[in-house]
Amino acid sequence: MAGGARIFDWLNDGAVLRRWAQAARRARTAELPELRQERNKARRLRAHLDTLLHVAENRLALPLIGSSAIQKPQESDWAWRPELWTGPLPVPGISSVPTKSQLGREVTLFHDCYRSELTLRQLRNTRESDLAPFGLRMDVFQFDGSYLSIAIDLPEAAAQGLMRKHLVRMDAIIELERPLEIFARLNIKHGPNSEQIVRELELDKPQVEVEFDLAYTKLNERRIERLWLDLIFEGPQMNQVVLHDLTFSRRPRADF
Repeated sequence: MAGGARIFDWLNDGAVLRRWAQAARRARTAELPELRQERNKARRLRAHLDTLLHVAENRLALPLIGSSAIQKPQESDWAWRPELWTGPLPVPGISSVPTKSQLGREVTLFHDCYRSELTLRQLRNTRESDLAPFGLRMDVFQFDGSYLSIAIDLPEAAAQGLMRKHLVRMDAIIELERPLEIFARLNIKHGPNSEQIVRELELDKPQVEVEFDLAYTKLNERRIERLWLDLIFEGPQMNQVVLHDLTFSRRPRADF
C-alpha cells in the first residue's frame, strides 16, 4: 500500500509540474481573462511555496540534533561534547539560579551570591557555521558575590588510559555582550589528591582553544578517578555569555 501511495504521489507531482510548465509557456499568447485566472492561481500557489522554502531552508541550515561532529586535533585518542550542546534537555532553563544548580547531568553552576540574579538557558544554535545543535546562555544582572563558575563533569572515558604524556584540550565558541575575563581550570582527582591546571582564555576571537599539559603535574596514572573543568568568570555583572559550543579532546605529546 505504501509503495502504491508513493507511485501515486510521484505521478501526481509530475502532472502538477507539467500543468504549470504548460501554463508558463502559454502565458505570452493566452487570452487576457484566462491569463488573469492563471495569475491568481499562481499567486496563491506561490504564497504556499514561499512559506515552504523559508521554513525548509531555515530548518535544514540548523545543526542536526544529536550531531557528534567535532573538529579535533590530529592524533586525538578521545573527543567529546557534553549533552547540553548535543540534544534538548527536559528542563531547558533556570532563573534566579541557586548555587549548585544543574542544567542537564554534566553542567553545574556555583556562586556565593546572597541574592541570585542569574539565569541559565539552553538555546538552539541557528548559524550555519555551528557544529553543535545547542548552546548555553548565561545572563548575569546585579552580582553581589565573590565568585561565579560553571563546572562541567567529563565522562569516565576521559579518565580511562589517561597519562602524563597527554595534552587535554578544550575548544569553545564564546559570545560576550561586553568584555570579560574567563579562566578554565582542569581538575583531575587521583586517589586522595587532585591536580589543578589553570589557563586564562584568550577572548579576542570567538573560537577559543586552550590546552592543559599533564607532563608538569604529579599525576598518579594508576589512581585516576574523575576529571572536571571549571569555567571561572571574573566580574560577570550586567553581562550575557553565550557558549555556542564546548568540546574536549586529548592527544599524546609528540616529544614526551
